[in-house]
Amino acid sequence: MENDNKITVHFLGAAGTVTGSKYLIDTGERKILIDCGLFQGLKELRLKNWDFLPVDVTEIDTVLLTHGHMDHTGYLPRLVKMGFNGSIQGTAPTLDIAQIILLDSAKIQEEYAEQANKEGFSKHSPAEPLYTIKDAEKAIDHFKPISEGEWITLYPSIKVRFQYNGHIIGATFIELDIYGKRFVFSGDIGRKEDLLMRAPKKPEKADVLFIESTYGDRIHPKDDLEEKLKTIINETVERGGTLIIPSFAVERTQTLMYLLWKLRESNAIPNIPMIMDSPMGNNVLEVFHKHRDWHKLPIEDCTKMCNIFQIVKSYKETWEVIDNKRPKIVVAGSGMITGGRVLTYLQQYIGKAETTLLLAGFQAEGTRGRKLLEGATEVKINGKYYSVKAKIENLQVLSAHADQAELLDWMSEIKNTPEKVFIIHGEAKSAQVFSEKVTEIYGWNSVIPELYSIVELNKI
Repeated sequence: MENDNKITVHFLGAAGTVTGSKYLIDTGERKILIDCGLFQGLKELRLKNWDFLPVDVTEIDTVLLTHGHMDHTGYLPRLVKMGFNGSIQGTAPTLDIAQIILLDSAKIQEEYAEQANKEGFSKHSPAEPLYTIKDAEKAIDHFKPISEGEWITLYPSIKVRFQYNGHIIGATFIELDIYGKRFVFSGDIGRKEDLLMRAPKKPEKADVLFIESTYGDRIHPKDDLEEKLKTIINETVERGGTLIIPSFAVERTQTLMYLLWKLRESNAIPNIPMIMDSPMGNNVLEVFHKHRDWHKLPIEDCTKMCNIFQIVKSYKETWEVIDNKRPKIVVAGSGMITGGRVLTYLQQYIGKAETTLLLAGFQAEGTRGRKLLEGATEVKINGKYYSVKAKIENLQVLSAHADQAELLDWMSEIKNTPEKVFIIHGEAKSAQVFSEKVTEIYGWNSVIPELYSIVELNKI
């Protein structure tokens, strides 16, 4: 594959699927990995997290991170364990978020393996964590913060710029100039109108464009977010039930807390207990305080909204919340119901008709969240099946991902015609629809790469 006149791109994740973002750029002199995420959702994808990458990890010079979410950073401890010894670069808030997520993920995996061995619900004997807290700490030792909006020379003839992208705190798209050719990696693009994040910047040049297509086949509804949330809460309380919101700890939890605080302040909802049961979400609040210039939430509002929530810090407190039978609102990780504290709540509440389960973000194929969204009548948690009698609601309007129109708008200031447009980070239908839309609107030819495929591009 070595060719002095070629740059090769190896699609190691988020190709033909949403999760597991990993793109290896081989310039002939340097190997640069863009993002290093875990596969989530379908079992056949999750199993790939245990595989060795089909590349020599020791030859990778550096990792550049678009943002801190698990599907963009969660594989880093595995990468380091396989022999990677370079730098892991991203904006300061991205690295702060990644540190929180990796340590939390490792802790959950250790606890899950311990529980599986104790209760015997794993097929593996013994069950082992994908990586440990020590593995996560070793990866964190490689972190190197990079400024947003400034061109930085990585290596001779290779420079990089991280540009504000909304989505979550610290998120960027990455512009990589290699011998004068501009590679643009969209990462996850945020909304033009977001409660906490500013509108994304837009690229002005792209010779090779890698663009996400999570919602490439749809437009987000224009529902009145506060009104819909108010209705869901009040109807749940009238039934004497509990509202459970599985939430992504980064940005979504903080947005939900902000919305719930506003509804409480205006007396639009009853004065019932509001619980935030996500140790990781609590840590992320500290990142919001630390990096005030990355978001638009006034710091006094952040303090006020935190004060009305009961922040759960231990598993013992989780059970105290569960044992309190009065109506309440519980925000708990994880957002796709793949793990975390929300599973404990669902084991106790999903079989009750008075319960409402509110899904508030993208639910990847194969996750419990997706199955419930599609009408599953039972759900499997830790080897046991639970009947679903709770009311399932979906708040798609709260998504932190750009929809089709916003994705197309994000590309609108690119002045040249890209040599290649790769449609990534989307399920098959979403990617296909978006690919056709890109051709229709811009006349650009786009490609939907397959997982583990390799593409050669000319250097000049």
